Amino acid sequence: MPKTSRRPERPPAAAQVTSKSPKSAPTVAMPPHAAVAPAPGPNRDAVSLFQRGMEALQRHRYTDAASAFRSLVDGFPAERALLDRARVYLELCERELRRQPQKPGTPEEKVTAATAALNDGRDEEAEELAHSVLDESPDHDLALYLLAAVHARRGESDTALEWLGRALEVSPDVSAQARHDADFESLRDLEPFRQLLDAPFSAQSGARRKSAARSDR
Repeated sequence: MPKTSRRPERPPAAAQVTSKSPKSAPTVAMPPHAAVAPAPGPNRDAVSLFQRGMEALQRHRYTDAASAFRSLVDGFPAERALLDRARVYLELCERELRRQPQKPGTPEEKVTAATAALNDGRDEEAEELAHSVLDESPDHDLALYLLAAVHARRGESDTALEWLGRALEVSPDVSAQARHDADFESLRDLEPFRQLLDAPFSAQSGARRKSAARSDR
């Protein structure tokens, strides 16, 4: 009788070896709040100072431009993208200012000399020059601003706030500069100072201050 071949028995299921790779771990969806936030943009006040400096530079108002760029460099050390350009433009402004005439004649030259005097600690000279500018141009925003700085450095807060308010009425964007100007350190904790910087001003209202600025000499 012929022998019948036996089919090999299959091993138990537990002993079978498979060539399939182990399953990968399931993907876990990140909740919306766990998403990485985009990097913040530049500080609004820093951008405002840079724009103010560039506008003044294009008009060859080197004193105004240098003041804005210097406030940006001193007040916003973390804004590297703006600082590199601000330093270049500040150096350009200072180079141009050194070429100014020794004896100031025009309001712009007097403001330049007043700014230099204030930076050198010659506050009385700066005050005198600023007043002489207002005699010719009662709504000159930087002359008003310089007088505010002079009185703030003396600790005369009420007078400083009055002059700063007039400067803001003529040129509201100087608020960004005043907010970080070391000359106003004595006013920094005063509520009227903060309210003044946050108040809405219109440049058109500066015309109403002309006669008042002239009479304060």
